[in-house]
Amino acid sequence: MDKKLFKKDFTLVVIGQVISLFGNAVARFALPLYLLNQTGSSALYGTVTACAFIPAILLSPVGGIFADRTNKRNIMVALDFFTSIVIFTLLLLLGKVNLVVLVAVTMMVLYGIAGAYQPSVQASIPALVSQDNFMAANSVINIISSFSSLTGPVLGGILYSAYGLLPVLWVCMACFLISAVMEIFIKIPFKKQAEAGSIWQTVKKDFSESINFIKKDKPVIGKVLIMVCGINLFLSSMVIVGLPYIITEVLDLNGFDPNKLYGYAEGALAAGGLAGGIFAGIFADRLVIKKTTFLITGAAICVFPMGITMLLSCPGIVIYAVMAISCFIIMVFSTIFTIQMMSFVQTETPPQLIGKVIAFILAVSMCAQPLGNALYGVLFESCKGFEFAVILFAGFVSILIAARSRKFFCHAFS
Repeated sequence: MDKKLFKKDFTLVVIGQVISLFGNAVARFALPLYLLNQTGSSALYGTVTACAFIPAILLSPVGGIFADRTNKRNIMVALDFFTSIVIFTLLLLLGKVNLVVLVAVTMMVLYGIAGAYQPSVQASIPALVSQDNFMAANSVINIISSFSSLTGPVLGGILYSAYGLLPVLWVCMACFLISAVMEIFIKIPFKKQAEAGSIWQTVKKDFSESINFIKKDKPVIGKVLIMVCGINLFLSSMVIVGLPYIITEVLDLNGFDPNKLYGYAEGALAAGGLAGGIFAGIFADRLVIKKTTFLITGAAICVFPMGITMLLSCPGIVIYAVMAISCFIIMVFSTIFTIQMMSFVQTETPPQLIGKVIAFILAVSMCAQPLGNALYGVLFESCKGFEFAVILFAGFVSILIAARSRKFFCHAFS
């Protein structure tokens, strides 16, 4: 196979991802923020974002099965067109139905689409690039995701603060339409698999195959998933819920627009992901997978400066700066970890199972997110004035998870 990375079809996938993920990042930034601004409730914010993850968890395995049994290009095109329709429907209904219900349902649909969409993207990598380029290709996809997440909240925050929600939604809809048209021209090699009987029998067989592969052939994947679920529950969820709540509702920012500053903080998270993707691509040959837990430990340590500055009652703008810097570093570590794990799975999984296995991994790893979002929504609401305690709690538990995982990683990948 040609070892060139940026061949035509992979390049089109990358460009389509740039546009689609930018629209997704803007929508995911603006809708929850609009709800938080209108209600001021972290518990409601956490509950809605938690509910949004449920369809992603449920539809990710379905997306994996379709990714292995249908043309991945067609899945990408159809879902991007459908997403543009969802945004347009939201525009028509805004102000005419209950805001909480409308935002919750829209977020659930958007996350569900993303859950079904991502297995096709990840599963297309082995079909479009050589095995030697798996790490580089995953780095590119993560860089694109991070770059979109960087520019999306920043530009979305500027547009949202200046013009309100409607222009932001029109931009999102246009992004998904353009991406869908771009993806029509992608050619991804596809070999139709034999059916296992009825649709239900086929789904049951495919799902069982992915579970058996992880359980019997590659049990190391299952143990890694347990660690990822713990980190999502106690660290990622704290950042997702705590960052917007503390910046927009808690800190005194000396007259600065909190919505814009939150957008910049989200941009710092994305910039960390971008930097992590670049580092993973450049130093791919030097990354040792058995030392991966050091990355998680580093991410957990970065939580403590945020809690300590709040404990010491530092000026709001100082706390904000520390939070933004800490979140940047957290994302550097977590992105390198994600790229290493995804490349390992793609290398070790047979082609006919790649979509299903990746979908199962994504679904399971997301399972902890709704629980974590709801948990931290309640904790921040209940601990007003003591938000630092919630942050420090997240840091301590995350370090314990990393410490418990270190011996396993050293043994499994020795």
